[in-house]
Amino acid sequence: MSVAKSVSLTLEEFLKLPETKPASIYIDGEILQKPMPKTRHSRLQAKLINGINQVTEKRQIAYAFPELRCTFGGQSIVPDVAVIRWQQIQFDNHGEPVDDLLIAPNWIIEILSPGQSSNRVTSNILHCLKYGCQLGWLIDPNDRSVLVFKPHQQPEFCHQEDSLTILDGVDLELTVEQVFGWLKMKAESASH
Repeated sequence: MSVAKSVSLTLEEFLKLPETKPASIYIDGEILQKPMPKTRHSRLQAKLINGINQVTEKRQIAYAFPELRCTFGGQSIVPDVAVIRWQQIQFDNHGEPVDDLLIAPNWIIEILSPGQSSNRVTSNILHCLKYGCQLGWLIDPNDRSVLVFKPHQQPEFCHQEDSLTILDGVDLELTVEQVFGWLKMKAESASH
């Protein structure tokens, strides 16, 4: 993440600024810009969102949002995937979700991009856990591992056939190998 602005702004002032691409986030008075996602990042993000929503949306358990601005606890972050329990999604009179999310996601999923600071991304997950998030994943495509964060517990390093902890109530079973298997888009050619 790169520092986008060195001017000190309040959170309220930051939220009035136009959105940037890629998104900017506000942490401890500092405005940082997320790196532009690359192909593997985008594919994992899409597959996770589709997989989660396939088992949660129809039964109104939760919903996985891509790049959703979450503003709470004096910070404004944009997780790669923010999963919100259905009963915590605020709807307007038309049954549509309201635009501003002012709570921590119930499950935050971050996917490291090349050159992105794992410590900065981890701090976003820890901030979410401090404000009520129940689960965080930090996915590292380079070493094909997932760090799983739960409130008041040590992070758990998962790789290969390790089963991943899923948000309570979400009927989904995944191993690390299955998640990274989604990256494969073309069959390997057989050599003769």
